[in-house]
Amino acid sequence: MADSREQLDVTKSSGEKVPFSVHKLSSSLRRSGANAAMVQEVLRQLEPTLYEGIPTKRIYRQAFSILKSLSKPTAARYSLKQGIMQLGPSGFPFEKFVAEILKVQGYATRIGVFVDGHCNRHEIDIIAVKDGFTHMIECKFHNLSGIKSDVKIPMYIQSRFKDIEKVQLSEEEFEVRFHKSWVVTNTRFTDDAVRYGNCMKMQLMGWDYPANGSLKDFVNSFELYPLTCLTSLTHTEKQQLLEQRLVLCKELLHNKQLLLLAGIKQNRLENILKEVRNLCGHSEV
Repeated sequence: MADSREQLDVTKSSGEKVPFSVHKLSSSLRRSGANAAMVQEVLRQLEPTLYEGIPTKRIYRQAFSILKSLSKPTAARYSLKQGIMQLGPSGFPFEKFVAEILKVQGYATRIGVFVDGHCNRHEIDIIAVKDGFTHMIECKFHNLSGIKSDVKIPMYIQSRFKDIEKVQLSEEEFEVRFHKSWVVTNTRFTDDAVRYGNCMKMQLMGWDYPANGSLKDFVNSFELYPLTCLTSLTHTEKQQLLEQRLVLCKELLHNKQLLLLAGIKQNRLENILKEVRNLCGHSEV
């Protein structure tokens, strides 16, 4: 790609203007599994479409379209962040998605549990137990990029944790005893949110936080790709499957009947399952 393109400014979802980086785009493509030839082909086709102030969303869509023509599984991995954002509008698919990430780490999980606090009754998104410790996990789902989870979110979760803890510390019988509170989000945390969470000894997990233990790290390591990443499903079909409480790509291998009920014909079914196998080929499915 011509060096002149490096002088372009692009517009992020937040409206912020930043210099375009060929290196960042190339790195993102490589993390998705694109080989050197694929990366160069995406950059070659993308270059003529760039212009001053181009939205990063448009760059993503164009790069995804080119990559899809080269390798559907690679395009699916490249679309991971957008795929997770399609798990809405209700919070349940994201909560189940997070629970699956916890399960592969050895946690026993329950979703949507009501627990009495000192002042209020609380619905806990996920209760996770491991090694005798019980964790209260709250999921903050955003369906728009550029939105960060600010300090008010961990402050609110910690206040709920303290309300429940006050009951636990004052009674002989415990309904649930929580040892730690978590906040999990599919986007990023502000610096203040991270600072507060660390100060309160909370566990924070975001799209790229913490290093070597973020949401995207676990998804890629364990191939826990949401079905919304699949390039061979339409948006409507994805929503129909989410309504059936399916979330992960690999779940489709054991629920072929639900694919047929979603109106998918037999000839397309095989192509969809082939994409799933290619995407999750190294995990036990």
